[in-house]
Formats: sequence, C-alpha cells, structure tokens
Amino acid sequence: MSSLLPLIAVIVTVVAGWALIKRYSTHMVLFFAGLVILLCVALMGDANFLPKGVKPSGFWLFDIFATLKNIATKQASGIGFIIMTAGGFAAYMDRIGAARALVDLAVKPLSMLKAPYIVLVGGYVIGQVLVAVIPSAAGLAMLLLVALFPILKGVGVSGAAAAAVIGTSAGMTFAPTAGTANLAAKVANLDPIIYLVEYQLPLALPTLIAAGAAHYFVQRYYDRKGDDVYTEAAEVKASDAPAVPKWYAIFPVLPIVLLIIFSKLVVSSIKLDTVAALFMVWALVVIVEIIRCRDLKKIFKDAMAMFQAMGKMFAGIVALIICAEFFATGLKTSGLIDLIINSAQGVGAGMGAMTVLLTGIVSLVTFLTGSGVGAYSSFAALAPDVAAGLGGSVEALVTPMQFASGMLRAMSPVAGVIIAVAGAAGVSPMAIVRRTWIPMIVGMAATLIANQIFFG
Repeated sequence: MSSLLPLIAVIVTVVAGWALIKRYSTHMVLFFAGLVILLCVALMGDANFLPKGVKPSGFWLFDIFATLKNIATKQASGIGFIIMTAGGFAAYMDRIGAARALVDLAVKPLSMLKAPYIVLVGGYVIGQVLVAVIPSAAGLAMLLLVALFPILKGVGVSGAAAAAVIGTSAGMTFAPTAGTANLAAKVANLDPIIYLVEYQLPLALPTLIAAGAAHYFVQRYYDRKGDDVYTEAAEVKASDAPAVPKWYAIFPVLPIVLLIIFSKLVVSSIKLDTVAALFMVWALVVIVEIIRCRDLKKIFKDAMAMFQAMGKMFAGIVALIICAEFFATGLKTSGLIDLIINSAQGVGAGMGAMTVLLTGIVSLVTFLTGSGVGAYSSFAALAPDVAAGLGGSVEALVTPMQFASGMLRAMSPVAGVIIAVAGAAGVSPMAIVRRTWIPMIVGMAATLIANQIFFG
C-alpha cells in the first residue's frame, strides 16, 4: 500500500470538514469523500476493500460500488430498518396525540413547585427522561415548548432560560429506539436494551446531575444579570395534536417496557425484537383508535403516518449512516486508522486518550455543523478497529462519542433544535447558546470522567 494514501485520506477529510462547515449536504459530502479515497486506493494498486463475503467483479470500479451496495443493503435491512421503524412509530404517536399526552403528564407535577430554578432543573431532567420515548430532538422540544415553557415562565424564570433548558433536553439520546444509540449498540455487538442499562445509564446519571446543576447556576446568573437582548414571545407555537385521554400516555412508553421485560434483564426465555415491538404496539394503538373513534378513514390515514415517516427516516438518517460508513470504509482502507493506532501505541497513548480525541473530533464537527449524526456515524464505524488496536472495549469508546453528538448540538447556534426553540420562544439563538454551552461542557466532562472510572 502506498505511503501517500494516509496523507490523501487526511486531505480529503479536511476538505470534507470544510464543506460540512459551509453547510453542503452532509450525505453527499461523506459519499464523495469516501469515493475519492477508494478511487485513490484502487488506482494506487490496492483494491482489497471489498467487505467479507463479497466476491470481486474483476474490475476495481465495479468493486467500489459493490462495496456501497453491500453497506446500503446491510444498513437498510439491519440497524437502518430499526431506525426507520422507530422514527415511524414516534411520528404516529405524535400524530394521534399520545406523545403530547405523555409530555403533559410528565411535566404536570412541576407546576406544583414554587422554587423557580428547581423547577427549571426538574424540567431538564424530565426532558432527558422523555427522550427515551420521544427520540427526535426537535419533536421533543416542540412538545416541551407547549407543555413545559408556560410552567417555567409561570414560576418566574426568563424565556431565554426556559428555552435553553428545552433546547438541551435531548442532549443524551440514550433511548433504545434512537438512531445513534442503536448504531452504538450495533457497533458494540450488543442488544440495545443491554447497552442502555449496562453502558449508557452509568454515564447518563452523573452527566445528568452535573449538567442539571450547571443549568441551575448558569440560568439563575444570566436571569439576574438581565442583559439578554431579545423580545419574548407572548405565546409559544400551538400544538396541532388532537386531545386524547390521559391514559394514551402509556403508548409511547409501551415498546420500551416490553423490550425490558422480554430481555435478559427479566424474562430471558422469550426474546422480543425491537422492530416487532414497535409494529405490535402500533397495531394495538390502531385497534384502540378504531374502538374509541370509529372513524375508519381518518384512523387508517393517521396509521399511514408510520410508513410515511419511515420513508423520511430513510432519506434522512439511514442514508446518512450509509454515506458515513462508505466514508469510514475509505479511511480504513487507506491505512489512516492503522497509522493512528500505531502512533498512539508508539507514544504510549491508551484508550482513555483516544476516547477523548475521537469524542473531541465528534464534538467539534457537531458544534460547527449543528448535526451530530454524520460525525458520529463516520467515527463510530471505526471504533471496533481502534478499540482492538489499543486493547480496549468498543463500548467505552462509542458511548462518550454518542453523548457528544447530542450535547454539542445543544450549544451550536446553527443546530435545528436551537433555532426552533429560539424562534418559538422569541429568543435569539445566540442568547440560547450563551446559556447552554457551560452546562453541556460540564456534562461532557462528567461523561468522560465517569467513562474512565467505570470502563477505563
């Protein structure tokens, strides 16, 4: 293999990073970055990049696209299909009002408390718990703006403080149905529920405490300082979700409850698949809707939201993961990853240092682009090789990277969720970011420290 290939990979990666910062399509940037690297690998005489089990076609150009086909097929039928189904289920829960019922039920106890900043921290905790069943950052934020924002304003915190907390509510996406969490579990070769309980929650708890405490002091400080330049909205964007009975709140939670019960944690003799659980609860809710509403045309139209959202998830998240893995394949084939591992071993850097380095890269790209999925997907695919080369565990490497992809998004002024909460609350995005960066940095520091303690 040519010694120039790792250098070419670095140059292509830098150019790709520049393109992402300039807000070119993440999908296409990662695809063409991977394509350029693989073309260079093939032209320099090493076409050994085909995945295991794929026979060479006899022509290196066809082999490159056979590699892409293999990645796309694997993702669309595996982790990608789980992500599509979870996204479809979440969209259906939102369509029929069940997600709104859950959020209303969760935030109602906060209205009885009188300590403004304790209520604010409680709202942050509830948001992070709700992300387990409403994994869309923007979707959860919109629901919280309707249900939680008035409560926070009512107890006396500013609109900027309320919006900042809501904007960070989906920082740690530790839901077993969330895209990045499922990808991490797949990379670590673990069941999503086992990954959640054994690896994510031990890091999530200290991170939640640290970030929540930082929110308390940061939001109180800026509210007392009172120099935010913005015009608060008189009212927050209304929800178009229909009114449903309060007991509908159980439906978004039900798949996770079933997955926990029928896993190694409780009933190990029966195994329930994530996709099967989501489809089963979806079918159950459709039947309940038929019994309750009896308007078959409307109910069936609403039920189709599941499949419509699955298509959107493929075009968005799943296609991005395919392009990111194609790029990662180029990086691995170029020899760059082996060079990094050998260099780390040569200077005595272990898993701890490499975890901080990769988490830092994901954090930087997430902050600059406002999206963590592309950065995380690219580097998560490299985790098994890096962990094997340094003699560490894949789980200890991917979990902080996965948390970073959500938490650094919450301190990026170009992130969709930050722009959304800023606009809905009548607050400038910079006023939000000024209030979120300290809690998120404190939270990430807690994640890395806890990761080293528990899994280092």
